[in-house]
Amino acid sequence: MQLNQVIIIHKSGDPLSRRWAEKCSQALEKRHCRVLLGPSGPNDNPYPVFLASVTQPIDLAIVLGGDGTALSAARNLAADKIPILAVNVGGHLGFLTESSEDFNTETVWDRLSEDRFAVQRRMMLQASIFEGNRTNLEPMSDRYLALNEMCIKPASADRMITAILEMEIDGEVVDQYQGDGLIVATPTGSTCYTVAANGPIIHPGMDAIAVTPICPLSLSSRPIVLPSGSVVSIWPLVDRDLTTKLWMDGVLATSIWPGQRVDIRMADCDAQFIILREDYSYYQTLREKLQWAGARIHHSNNHRN
Repeated sequence: MQLNQVIIIHKSGDPLSRRWAEKCSQALEKRHCRVLLGPSGPNDNPYPVFLASVTQPIDLAIVLGGDGTALSAARNLAADKIPILAVNVGGHLGFLTESSEDFNTETVWDRLSEDRFAVQRRMMLQASIFEGNRTNLEPMSDRYLALNEMCIKPASADRMITAILEMEIDGEVVDQYQGDGLIVATPTGSTCYTVAANGPIIHPGMDAIAVTPICPLSLSSRPIVLPSGSVVSIWPLVDRDLTTKLWMDGVLATSIWPGQRVDIRMADCDAQFIILREDYSYYQTLREKLQWAGARIHHSNNHRN
């Protein structure tokens, strides 16, 4: 990998993340690399300015923060195929990030320059809003991207509102859901909001879409796993207060009115994460991050060599 131009992003409002970013910037500039440095957070999005201001390709994005910072980077950089090295500095769970203990700033630049790393590609979702009936194939909104999930649920400041949503898969009505909303997730997002709603855990090496109802009022409303080529269409019904929203990775994308639908499908781009750990294991990540009982209570297995 060439390191001619690099983006360094730190978690907004986190002093530790900022110090790490400045240290990385100084080390790269000594290697004659041009660095674009900025904060990322709820009120800070440096990516549009960075992408619009460069004339040469961006070789790498170093993201210092937690999973939320990494998700924002994926949404903004996936379309430009910019690889992301995400390091857990100031974050919490750290499902998508490298451990800061494994991020040795003395050797990491040599490893990157010598291609001593792996690249993990992760499927993303894209969503667009359409007006009117099924025959209208011209979107009326921007394309929204998500690495974890698209969520359709109401938002109200003064009361909890029950959503009534109709879901189609490839143009065929599957069910009408009454409850808190619907989650349409990638395998990456299956260990986030989806698993909290009792949805399935899906290995990120798969291309699949998981649809999970949030607190449905019918016990027959169950999660479903779909092929990656499916198109999930969701219509809000009986929305008198006009509160239904589309959320991407927990961030508000847009409102959805009755008479409109949101089509969700596999995106035509994917997120590229750099893996530095030579002993990386997805199952070990599950054991550690979800604190499965088997990670705390050990029984001997004399039959395993």
